[in-house]
Amino acid sequence: MNELDLVDRLRKMAGGRARGVIRGIGDDCAVFRPKAGEDLLLKTDQLIEGIHFPKSMSADAVGERALARALSDIAAAGGDPRCCLVALAVPRDKTDDWVLGLFRGLLRLGKRTGTVVAGGDLAQDDKVHCSVMVVGAVKRGRALTRAGARPGDQLYVSGRLGKSWEQSIQPRLKLGRQLSGKATACIDLSDGLALDLHRLCKESRVAAQVESVPVVRGASIERALHGGEDYELLFTLPSSAKHPSGTTRIGEIRRGRAGEVWFKGEKLPPRGYDHFA
Repeated sequence: MNELDLVDRLRKMAGGRARGVIRGIGDDCAVFRPKAGEDLLLKTDQLIEGIHFPKSMSADAVGERALARALSDIAAAGGDPRCCLVALAVPRDKTDDWVLGLFRGLLRLGKRTGTVVAGGDLAQDDKVHCSVMVVGAVKRGRALTRAGARPGDQLYVSGRLGKSWEQSIQPRLKLGRQLSGKATACIDLSDGLALDLHRLCKESRVAAQVESVPVVRGASIERALHGGEDYELLFTLPSSAKHPSGTTRIGEIRRGRAGEVWFKGEKLPPRGYDHFA
């Protein structure tokens, strides 16, 4: 199958246009028309073989993971995904069926979350490299950021931590929308609780005290703190606010040096997954 045939096949797989996409696959640029009163959310994320997923992972699981990583950040902003662009490079030994399988997995998650594939790019490389750029939307002025936490706010996570990198990602989109206009700050946990909480505190110019950490069965506290790949939401709420069902309080925001995090009476180093460490 040549590139033209592949693009035509993908256009049929992606189906009709919706969610504000005026022109999609087949044009030089996708055309997206937001609704009045919205702020746009733009997020791009890379998925690289051997770094973000093992070579043994199935094609459909790779495709689903590529989109899910970016959707997790849309969730952290309290947004609603609308469409995405997919740039895929694969080695010559990947068959047409493998490439189509990747898109089937990606489109399956796209259908569940209302994320239309509006276009992208195809190329060859020495290993699989999939970059997904998602366009989302949120009511104007209500996007969640890392910068709003204040001393006295309570600290919560959306689920247990310490997951393995092979486990499928469930973007917390519904929770993110529930938190919009209520949470004071939010971040998705992709690089480890210690590092991501440090980032949130640094942006908010506060410190944090972690009292307990919910850990998945079979995982160590070390992995829950520093391992990454959890894709849960870490967020702060005013002390008077009721937390959403299914979320767990883990600590409190305090005055202190920006980015400083304490756990069980000791300073927690901002260590987690870092490409450049």
